Amino acid sequence: MSTQPDIILSSADVAKIEQWIEKSVLKRDLVDALETELARAQIVKHADLPADRVAMGCRVTFRIEEVNQTFTKTLCYPDQLASHSDAISIFAPVGSALLGLTIGQSIEWPGQRGAQHVEIIKVEHPAPDQ
Repeated sequence: MSTQPDIILSSADVAKIEQWIEKSVLKRDLVDALETELARAQIVKHADLPADRVAMGCRVTFRIEEVNQTFTKTLCYPDQLASHSDAISIFAPVGSALLGLTIGQSIEWPGQRGAQHVEIIKVEHPAPDQ
């Protein structure tokens, strides 16, 4: 993988993702990639997370360069997938790639068909009561 962009995550998201990792039965390579991202991230309080950063619960518009397609998805934990018609799990390869990025950043991430380059186009945080 090439040099990855800086990412910023909230401490609350990191704690919850780590809980999910502990009880997961996911493929080891996916878990390893996600743990590597958590380890290299700058961790901040949720209140200090920049508004343009992808966090759990955000609606994210992104482009996968290899297929030149744009998608809009809500980044969710596995138990929230049914709550959003456009949900993507944090444990899906592209879901893991989105976490902590900002508008304009792109990341190379292992996908089902080899490395994919994912670029963030828009980030919408949920309303505070959601």
